[in-house]
Amino acid sequence: MQYTDIGIDLGTASVLVYIRGKGVVLKEPSVVAFDRDTQKIMAIGEDARLMLGRTPGNITAVRPLRHGVISDYTVTEKMMKYFIQKAIGHRTYRKPRIAVCVPSQVTEVEKKAVEDATYQAGAREVIIIEEPLAAAIGAGIDISKPCGHMIVDIGGGTTDVAVISCGSPVASTSIKVAGDDFDLAIQRYMKIKHNLLIGDRTAEDIKIKIGTAFKRPEVEYMDVKGRNLINGHPDTIKVSSDETLDALEDPCNNILDAIQKVLEQTPPELSADIADRGIVLTGGGSLLNGLEDLISDKMGINTVTAEDPMTAVAIGTGKCVEFHASFRPEF
Repeated sequence: MQYTDIGIDLGTASVLVYIRGKGVVLKEPSVVAFDRDTQKIMAIGEDARLMLGRTPGNITAVRPLRHGVISDYTVTEKMMKYFIQKAIGHRTYRKPRIAVCVPSQVTEVEKKAVEDATYQAGAREVIIIEEPLAAAIGAGIDISKPCGHMIVDIGGGTTDVAVISCGSPVASTSIKVAGDDFDLAIQRYMKIKHNLLIGDRTAEDIKIKIGTAFKRPEVEYMDVKGRNLINGHPDTIKVSSDETLDALEDPCNNILDAIQKVLEQTPPELSADIADRGIVLTGGGSLLNGLEDLISDKMGINTVTAEDPMTAVAIGTGKCVEFHASFRPEF
């Protein structure tokens, strides 16, 4: 009998699938395109992402998860089923055991929705794990010891901040400000400052190429194309990295406030551990240029980004299901 254990990072922006013994085997955008007239799914993942902002009226490209929780149950279930089958193929003889991570502050109703969708997608057993725990394990931190570790996981829809000791969060918070909000802030800035309307993908390109949370040593520039809001014509303007610093100030401050809140709730002995060990960043949002420097500067605590921040949560989730399986191998 062939057994399969899977860890899924069910993110607002991307879905990553970890298979026991193989590592991360799939990473695709959490986007589904479907025909509104027939309710037929046209594309899932990267193929659907390419349709964002470019579809005719009857075809809609949507993200079925918002701020780390399910906003469209049926579409999420179909998306998960597609990704699971794509990751494991059709050669398994038994339904997989699946661990899925969720933001630390989700409600029981939201947690149950994820669990039900995973069962409907084909799981024989579902394990729900909080994102900060999965992120810490995936970043290579031994969370079982009685010492404090601070994790800041910045995903697409949520930022989870937690201090972990003895395998559990001691103080934590989750805010609905993350990578997607960086994109929205850039779109808003371009609209107000330059009268230029840009799409989600263009905003993401700006964030990746010249976006910064801390002043760069050298100013960088990028040509940005969009629609001029005054005359309605296509337009191209040059944008500097200093402008993105202004644009991203508010969401970055929200993340700093969340870190400060958790630090204030942390017992003094664990605070001393964090002062020694520093803060670890994970998640795709942590790749924003200058974020490490900003947090180090404002908090006065050394801040580092995990070796592979994009996959840390998926790897941690997968290791959790492996650990669980070692106690119940025949389930």
